[in-house]
Amino acid sequence: MLSERLKDLRAAKKKKQHEVADYLGITRPAYTAYESGNRQPDFETLQKLADYFNVSTDYLLGRTDVPNPTATPDPDIKDAPLAFQRHTARLDI
Repeated sequence: MLSERLKDLRAAKKKKQHEVADYLGITRPAYTAYESGNRQPDFETLQKLADYFNVSTDYLLGRTDVPNPTATPDPDIKDAPLAFQRHTARLDI
């Protein structure tokens, strides 16, 4: 999945392999190995790739099909302090 996503993202950005490799600070053959699936990037390189292509690492790894999800607030967390205040008020603390 990673290799396919890298190829597609690079093509969409109209970049050459050596340009991505230069950004990552690696050789073109090393980057080519990522695109061919013969080698996996380490965590730091994976993060750099996500930043370069403006996608999440989960997208690169195929864990989601949403390239760059936005965080949505959890309503339970937002109201937690108020609920705690109401609860402690009833306890007369």
